[in-house]
Amino acid sequence: MRIALLAPLPPEKNGIADYAKHFRTALEQLGVTVLTPLAGVAGNCEAIKQAIGGFDWQSVDVVHAELGGGRLGEFLALRELRKAYPQLPLTATVHDPERIVWRREHLPFPLNLLERLPSPLPQAAVVLADPLTLREERQVAKGLTRLVTLTRLGADCLTQRMQLPASKVAVINHANLAIAPAALPSLDTLRLLYFGFIYRGKGIEDLVQALADVFKQAPELRDRVRLTLAGGTAAEMAFGAGGNYLEQLNAQIAALGLTDAIDWQLNLPADQIAQTIQAHHVMVLPYRESKKLGLLGRQRGTSGALSWAAACGRGAITSDARAFAEEVASGNGAIYPEGDVAALGEQLLRLARTPSLARDWAERAGEIGRERLWPLTAQKFKQLFEQAISGAPYGA
Repeated sequence: MRIALLAPLPPEKNGIADYAKHFRTALEQLGVTVLTPLAGVAGNCEAIKQAIGGFDWQSVDVVHAELGGGRLGEFLALRELRKAYPQLPLTATVHDPERIVWRREHLPFPLNLLERLPSPLPQAAVVLADPLTLREERQVAKGLTRLVTLTRLGADCLTQRMQLPASKVAVINHANLAIAPAALPSLDTLRLLYFGFIYRGKGIEDLVQALADVFKQAPELRDRVRLTLAGGTAAEMAFGAGGNYLEQLNAQIAALGLTDAIDWQLNLPADQIAQTIQAHHVMVLPYRESKKLGLLGRQRGTSGALSWAAACGRGAITSDARAFAEEVASGNGAIYPEGDVAALGEQLLRLARTPSLARDWAERAGEIGRERLWPLTAQKFKQLFEQAISGAPYGA
């Protein structure tokens, strides 16, 4: 089997690039040939068309795209490929359902005139143009042979928003690497970990405030709870960062008197991720939904960080943003209402006072990790591709 993979790949710094790297490796280990004909191609329609014209698409059995992260190139490529090759099987993993993309490459006149004006006029233009975006998304979705989401909630929302038959959208959970189990650290000191790209929208400031509230409510815990902030600082974003977030976060930590309770591990090397996660008891992911994206739809994807938690056998406390509630619903963690700092503080306090929860969550997380190993997940994708190639009915 020969597959053309349309996706960001390292050294690009984002979660989908990391996912695509492991996806490609796992398929190749099953004997699948994975080609990347659009690697390094700019994500605009002109560049995409030129690159498509320079590759023999009849030499591959199926094209698979990774869609999401504010990127347009893969979406534009699928649109152009369907026009040029009506019979070519096209599949895609949609990382940010309920939408496939969240904006158009070009706004129509006169909305394009607002792009050069101060905020919030450019954002208003995107919202006003959204009916056109949604129509294009539905056209592309209808032309795809099969779509994949990482959660059931994501599949349900994508199916409804794109007006697709439910059987056309498959659920294949976010896979993870095989990580050797490691015992939990001593429970004498509770070690919490935020892991992921560090920028606005991840709710890290909520976590910092919640930790300060815990110490204020239970001063005796100050020497028994530590928080590590670990991850990258240069992720690609659909919207601007609005200032130096790291400086602002450090200022907040200092103002709350938490400097001695928080450790930093910025731009964590890949070979240190597992040992870093396993040196902690619980991962905390306090994500908030983007208010800007909320005007266009609901983001119902999951998180690569949660996948790492399962791989490393560690539970998680998460907000109920995205599809996180589904991901920690089987005894591997706890959720709280997005943006509710008091509720997050209550979960941290509960864990600090009942540290045996970390052991229970870790056990279940380890089971999930073993169920979602990349070789098993790659086999599911290979079967999906075989069905797409053969023209078998959805779900066959």
